[in-house]
Amino acid sequence: MAKEKEIAGRPLVALVGGDTLLARELRDLLSESKPAPRVQLISSAAEESVQIGLEPEEALIMAPLSAASLEGSRVAFLAGSAASSRRTLKVNPGDGPVLIDLTGALDEHPQARLRAPSAEPSMAPAHAGSRIQVIAHPASIAIAMLLAKIAARTAIRRSIVHVFEPASERGQRGVDELQQQTVAVLSFQKLKADVFDAQLSFNLLARYGEEALEPLELIEQRLERHLASLLSAYSAIPMPSLRVIQAPVFHGHSFSMWIEFEQNPGAEKLAAWLGESGFDVRPGDPPTNAGIAGQHGLSVGAISLDHNQTRASWLWMVADNLKLAAENAIAVAREIL
Repeated sequence: MAKEKEIAGRPLVALVGGDTLLARELRDLLSESKPAPRVQLISSAAEESVQIGLEPEEALIMAPLSAASLEGSRVAFLAGSAASSRRTLKVNPGDGPVLIDLTGALDEHPQARLRAPSAEPSMAPAHAGSRIQVIAHPASIAIAMLLAKIAARTAIRRSIVHVFEPASERGQRGVDELQQQTVAVLSFQKLKADVFDAQLSFNLLARYGEEALEPLELIEQRLERHLASLLSAYSAIPMPSLRVIQAPVFHGHSFSMWIEFEQNPGAEKLAAWLGESGFDVRPGDPPTNAGIAGQHGLSVGAISLDHNQTRASWLWMVADNLKLAAENAIAVAREIL
C-alpha cells in the first residue's frame, strides 16, 4: 500500500522517442530527481506496446504514439525524430501535456517558445504558459552562455565561432554510420553513407552530400536562428559570425571562438572571470570533447591573445551536447511540474 501511494504521488511524464540517445540522457537525469517522476516511454514506430528492458522495480514498456499514450502526462519530452515530434503535436489532445521539443521540429510553430534556461537572463519573462517549448540547439546554448558571462564584465565588439558538430547530433544512426565508416575505411570496404552521404570517418565536412538526411546548411541556419533568439535578451552582445563543421567524433561539441573586445582583458583575466562564473577552466590542459562526455557544464581552455589583433583573444570550449540539451529540457519541465 505504501508503495502504491508513493507511485501515485509522483508526476507522470511522457518521453517520445524513448529509445534514442537523448531519451537515455533524459531518463538518467529524471531518475536523479527527488521524487523521480514516472516515465511513459513512447515510440512513434511501434504499433503496440513492447517491453524493452527491466529496471530494479518495474519493467520498461514502450507504448505506441497516440492520444491515449499521452493521457495523464503533465509534460511530454520529444526526443525522437522531427517526424515524430510533428506527429505528437498532431495527436496531442487539447488538454494534453505541454510539449518540450528537443528535436527543433516545432520551432516555427506560432505557439512555440524557444527555451534555454541555462542561457536565459535571471529576469527573463515567464514562458510556462506556452504549450510548446522548444529547446534551443545545444551549441547555441553553449555559445550564448559564454558570451553572456563575458559581456557582463567587458564590452564585446564582435566574434567568430567555428562549431564542430558531433555525429550524435544526428542520433543513433549518425553514431552508427561513423562507426561503420571507420571500420570500413580501415578494412577497405564500401562505406555506408545514408546519414551524411559523404565520408565522415577520418574527415571534416563543410557540407554533406546531396542525398544526406538533412543538409548541414539547414542545421547551421537553425543554430544561427536559435542563437540570435537567445542573444536578443542581451542587447550589448553582437551576433557572432558562425560556421558549422561536421567533425568525425561521436559525442561532444567543440568550439573555436575568436572574440574582439573594446579593451582586451587578457587571457588570465578571462580565465578568472569564467572560473568565477562556473565554467570549468583549464588553462594548461585544454579540454576535449571526449573528456567532457557525461560531464555537466562547459569547459574552456587554450585562452590566448590574437597576436595579429591586440583587441582579440582566442578560446577553445567543449560541451556534452546531449547532456546540455537534456538538462535544459529538465529545467523547463520543473517550471511546469
